[in-house]
Amino acid sequence: MEFIAQNMAPIMFISLILFMLIGYPVAFSLAANGLLFFFIGVLLTPYSGGAINLDWPLLYALPDNFYGSRVMSNDTLLAIPFFTFMGIVLERSGMAEDLLDTIGQLFGPIRGGLAYAVILVGALLAATTGVVAASVIAMGLISLPIMLRYGYDRRLASGVIAASGTLAQIIPPSLVLIVLADQLGRSVGDMYAGALIPGLVLTSLYALYILIMSIIRPKSMPALPLEARTLGHGVLSLLVALAAAIIVSYAAYRYLAPAHGDNADILGGSVGVIFIYLVAIADRRLNFNLMSRLAQQVIIVLIPPLALIFLVLGTIFLGIATPTEGGAMGAVGALAMAAMKGRLSLDVVRQALASTTRLSSFVLFILIGARVFSLTFYGVNGQIWVEHLLTSLPGGEVGFLIGVNILIFFLAFFLDFFELAFIIVPLLAPAAEKLGIDLIWFGVLLGVNMQTSFMHPPFGFALFYLRSVAARVPYLDRLTGKTIQPITTGQIYWGAVPFVGIQVVMIGLTIAFPQMVMHYKGATVDPSGIDYQVPEVPGLGLSPAGTPPVNGSPAPANDGAAPDLSQPPSFGETPPAKPEAPATDLSQPPSFN
Repeated sequence: MEFIAQNMAPIMFISLILFMLIGYPVAFSLAANGLLFFFIGVLLTPYSGGAINLDWPLLYALPDNFYGSRVMSNDTLLAIPFFTFMGIVLERSGMAEDLLDTIGQLFGPIRGGLAYAVILVGALLAATTGVVAASVIAMGLISLPIMLRYGYDRRLASGVIAASGTLAQIIPPSLVLIVLADQLGRSVGDMYAGALIPGLVLTSLYALYILIMSIIRPKSMPALPLEARTLGHGVLSLLVALAAAIIVSYAAYRYLAPAHGDNADILGGSVGVIFIYLVAIADRRLNFNLMSRLAQQVIIVLIPPLALIFLVLGTIFLGIATPTEGGAMGAVGALAMAAMKGRLSLDVVRQALASTTRLSSFVLFILIGARVFSLTFYGVNGQIWVEHLLTSLPGGEVGFLIGVNILIFFLAFFLDFFELAFIIVPLLAPAAEKLGIDLIWFGVLLGVNMQTSFMHPPFGFALFYLRSVAARVPYLDRLTGKTIQPITTGQIYWGAVPFVGIQVVMIGLTIAFPQMVMHYKGATVDPSGIDYQVPEVPGLGLSPAGTPPVNGSPAPANDGAAPDLSQPPSFGETPPAKPEAPATDLSQPPSFN
């Protein structure tokens, strides 16, 4: 009994893992595990030697945990339904179809162009929707048949679609970054700023892999044939339009700089983008023929989602809006974009609200279960056990980061990213903080690592989403009339393996180059380079030494000697000598008369 009482924390943690491996729902596994071991812990308290601090009245803390700032009144988590609603409305608005068609036409003439288009559109969808399921399903439905039609390797096509969809996990406004910021007790805005560069670097690594494969295996990703390029040529026209937008932006910046200061560059860029967008719309509707069809389509299709990205992320990074407010503006912007395309209906709003309610309820129940579990786990000093276990890893800070990332990588085979964030991260954060690790850097590292949970078996949700929309039987292509063979589940899994390797490389790069994340703090100030200058106050006639003049002439310098602070200050007159007090006769008793 004493052994069980003094080792309650590891027993409780292992039993939780077994509960979830058996297949019980995570939220109920957490709550049931916490209540069961609370009952056991109260009974074993006399045998624990002070290792257990549980008593029945402690259960009264649960309602406060549920309704307090940790769950129901948590303003940070309020951003999750906003971003979820925004992503689902954008999925229904047809933005993904337009982006994939247009970017595919733009990159179509080069080998691997469709794969580059999928990566770029995946990054844009990640920065607007933040929902993995919406990105993977949309790109699987639209891009996968086109890739198979023109002879792309099945493994590569499925891998690049699944991997690009998971960019929604690390590129803001990611839902997992919101949860990580809440669990680590840090600002969501700082987490977004820290994750931005790693997200872009990961996108570039995906594109670099496609470039290398197009050189090594050129037949695995052919260019689009000439008859498939329906928008024709016009890259030069697009470059001219881009140059015109830059010129207008610079002119607007010079005009606005005196009045708006640091914000003039953003305002000038906005003016240039709006100008070229209006020109493209006028050129299409009035047939001025100033631009090629390709340039018109790229500008008209790309600028609305970029404007939405600025509306959400730009206002957060500039400090104009909180993440919750940014999510609300994004939801309104998504409704406006769907209405502009004529695809906003009551049915679309109803579906978006239903999906948002399901996801928000899922997150809420896991969080409530996690609060029950943590109440008992902290009562048996589980956080001290975890902290001692992790801080004793060899290698100090780097050893801790490597060990924790290996642990998260393997737990991601069985746990969803929400489950990892609510169960594991609160246990890791105190140890990381004790080692002096910046928690924003730590959170971004975990975010990149948790991204792999969508990509490897047996619970790779991105692979399941792609499997649900990929062809299972041979079908006749409506455009070419050829029979297209289906994609097997094995091909989907093997196609994801290289991209999981790229994500692991990205974890190593983030550990090796922390400045990719730490830039969120701004420039570091060196205290030794600060020059302090005391301004001269006019009218007081202070001498160079800082002392007032004596008899109209400056007082001599002090030659570095400390001033005599036992005497009152002198302002030019010599004070009369103070008479010495007579010595006290201590041989007589004191008189009080």
